[in-house]
Amino acid sequence: MKKYKNTLFYFGVTGGFTALIYWIVREGKNLEGNKVGINTGANSDSWSEFLTSMVHNVQEPLAILLAQIIMIILVARLFGWVFKKIGQPTVIGEIIAGIALGPSLLGMYFPDFFQALFPENSLENLKFLSQIGLILFMFVIGMELDIKVLKNRAKEAIVISHASIVIPFALGIGLAYLVYNRFAPEGTNFLSFSLFMGIAMSITAFPVLARIVQERGMHKTKLGAIVITCAAADDITAWCLLAVVIAIVKAGTFESSMYIISLAAIYVLLMIYLVKPFLKRIGELYGSKDSLSKPVVAIFFLILIISSYATELIGIHALFGAFMTGAIMPDVPKFRTVFIAKVEDVSVILLLPLFFVFTGLRTEIGLINEPYLWKVTGLIILVAVVGKFFGSALAAKFVGQSWRNSLTIGALMNTRGLMELVVLNIGLALGVLTTEVFTMMVIMALVTTFMTGPALDLINFIFKTSDSTENEEEIDQSKYRVLISFGNNEKGKSLLRLAHSLVKKQKESTSITALHLSLSDEMHSFNMEDKEKSSFNPIMKEAATLDQEISTVFKPTLDVENEIVDIANQGDYDLLLVGLGKSIFEGTILGKVIGFTTRIINPERLLDKFTGKEGLFVNSPFEERTRQIVSRVKLPIGVLIDKDLKEVNKVFVPIYKAEDSFLIDYAQKLIYNNNTIVAFLDMNGHMESNFVIESAIGSLKQKFPKNVILNNESILYNEFLAMQDLMIVSLDSWIDLLSESPEWLSAVPSVLIIKS
Repeated sequence: MKKYKNTLFYFGVTGGFTALIYWIVREGKNLEGNKVGINTGANSDSWSEFLTSMVHNVQEPLAILLAQIIMIILVARLFGWVFKKIGQPTVIGEIIAGIALGPSLLGMYFPDFFQALFPENSLENLKFLSQIGLILFMFVIGMELDIKVLKNRAKEAIVISHASIVIPFALGIGLAYLVYNRFAPEGTNFLSFSLFMGIAMSITAFPVLARIVQERGMHKTKLGAIVITCAAADDITAWCLLAVVIAIVKAGTFESSMYIISLAAIYVLLMIYLVKPFLKRIGELYGSKDSLSKPVVAIFFLILIISSYATELIGIHALFGAFMTGAIMPDVPKFRTVFIAKVEDVSVILLLPLFFVFTGLRTEIGLINEPYLWKVTGLIILVAVVGKFFGSALAAKFVGQSWRNSLTIGALMNTRGLMELVVLNIGLALGVLTTEVFTMMVIMALVTTFMTGPALDLINFIFKTSDSTENEEEIDQSKYRVLISFGNNEKGKSLLRLAHSLVKKQKESTSITALHLSLSDEMHSFNMEDKEKSSFNPIMKEAATLDQEISTVFKPTLDVENEIVDIANQGDYDLLLVGLGKSIFEGTILGKVIGFTTRIINPERLLDKFTGKEGLFVNSPFEERTRQIVSRVKLPIGVLIDKDLKEVNKVFVPIYKAEDSFLIDYAQKLIYNNNTIVAFLDMNGHMESNFVIESAIGSLKQKFPKNVILNNESILYNEFLAMQDLMIVSLDSWIDLLSESPEWLSAVPSVLIIKS
């Protein structure tokens, strides 16, 4: 009876009180009297009532906002992925996604759906959420600025930076003079219109520029350092100028704006001499900790909000306050990294796409419907490129840069991206820009950002040179060169131990290079060196333990698998070793599930269908990223399925088909360099029937009799497998083994799958 006590109590209490609720509700109906009219609900159509209720729910402001956010994130991620694949910054795809969801595309071809998704009365909610996203994003931008670089390379950088602002600013004002009568809004004076045209031409997108510099491996070069410094100086100067321009626009005249500018100066002094020391003290107290407590986080967010509120009240926009707060954050890389991690995902993934769409809703490409308007748009683009690109390039040449470096600086400084959209939205909100001019300027922002990558490629092609890094090495063609690419430290150490076993006694004629790639959207200029050191420290310690010299390559990228392929194919390596991203010891079923699911969810798999590569991996045992690398690398590649590989003393090699003969070369390297005992398994009688395999293994057996074991077993037992450190198998044979002989695969040790 005791074991039913809780059950009886549960049903007794819930059942009893449910009955009581029902009785009270039934008796309560008698109290209604004349207070409630005749109830016609019983006679009405219940399905119609349900539909009416659903329509009402869909039209609720919260439901509309949530539907907008879902659609915006999905479309933004899709467009961002597409543009990343064609070598463009993700932000370009997200901006175009915003335009596609606006009246220029969705509103034109699906007006009913557009009106249902973005009704006029819902746009204010979208606007305020996007502004919150922008405030958080500008906070991150301020934190990403490394003020120390300005001190180290100030002379050249400030000359180039200020020239890249003054020249396009002057050309922008000249352009305003030409188009003022036709395109300036009613009631807007020439000073306000021209200043906004000038500042819009002067902006450089520091975040996009920094990502491009990182992804192209320029961050370790003198050129890369100069460009980053120029962009940082440009960002600070441009935002200060923008604050002044907003003050002038709001005040109406320069003289009356001096009150606002004076208040802004007082605000900046308070932030630098009062708030910054306070934040620095907090940074010194908590900067060494792995995480920050909620009260500390609350202090920083409160200062961010107060700063934004203050600049909004002063009249220089809340975004300047957010940027300023980020710029005075404690100069502790770990501290900034923790804060960026807390803020960036919410602002960049969730809220910033709302800003792109809100911009898209204001951008009506259909307004540019005359040849004259397209000519004006072309003129705006021309002025923007001439001012920023050639202005920066000429200034760089003047301070002593080569023509190639000067043009590279010009191409990078011409990148406008998101920062341009921020300025344009402020201008539109203040009534300084018309919707026509706004649309033209958005097109200019897209074109100048889009052209950055192709312009850099063209410059490199013309001059036929590449950036030289500080750790550049000459390639010795006589050496056997191994490249190991690792994601996490434990896999990296296992790959290093394996590579060391292949070359241990041939140090003079071999080399090992360790490659680590980090996602550039998780990287920032101020913490790049720390990230590189922390990534390689465990590998370098393991190399010291093994007494193995290694060289290192560290590179931020947005596309890890493509970057690995490019580095491997272009680096004259003899072997690439990578770790597998997912375990596949479950055998055939999991292999097929992985193949099936990735075919559905990964668009690259569909591309492989059309190019004919899909057939190579019908039963691919690899997760998608590894599969992409294996399919495109042009040199021998080994994929290590790591089960905590510590030693490579006992290895077995199944000879499953005649094409597996190349595995004998790797077995020979292990025997010679590491004194490894290798057991060859004759799975299908090839060691007796195939002359090449028979003679190669026979020669190896004769030369190293104690290190070579011949085994005719086609099915292995757990006792044998438990004694082994590693299995070496060809890719084709491993796929066949997964399908035909999975009974012993779950017990195998670490596996090196080699594609010749």
